[in-house]
Amino acid sequence: MSRDDPFDTTDISVLFVCLGNICRSPLAEGVFRHLAIERADPTRLSIDSAGTGGWHVGHPPDPRSQAVARQNGISIEQQQARRVSPEDFSRFDLIVAMDGTNLHDLEQLRPSGSSARLARLRDWDPEPGDGDVPDPYYGGPDGFDRVYAMIDRSCQALLNDLLA
Repeated sequence: MSRDDPFDTTDISVLFVCLGNICRSPLAEGVFRHLAIERADPTRLSIDSAGTGGWHVGHPPDPRSQAVARQNGISIEQQQARRVSPEDFSRFDLIVAMDGTNLHDLEQLRPSGSSARLARLRDWDPEPGDGDVPDPYYGGPDGFDRVYAMIDRSCQALLNDLLA
């Protein structure tokens, strides 16, 4: 919904973005939604995810992302990959990239006059390292566990910041 829509009661809208929207960003969407349900009024939040590329549009999250989410009590099976659209830059207050390349791509896609704030997820990470959530796609399951830990602690800090 547009922020000007009188029926839009959402206070905060967040879009998580990675390359293909099948590994990191659906996991971040699921973690953030789970935390929001536990700690906030979820009707105040609009949460979604997308990819800068369109290779996987319509596909569910990678089975390894689904597995690590499930191991942590989160369901992301219902999500379907989609590509970032120009409308996202007016629909969302905050667009959160998983890494510097995604952030750069978002800056290139951003329509002029957009009011959406762009940031990397690990800007909120208490252990930011190099600032990127690495793409676990070509690795094994342990990479998804490491990515989940980064996303979880970053999403917790992001939610704290947004609720403050």
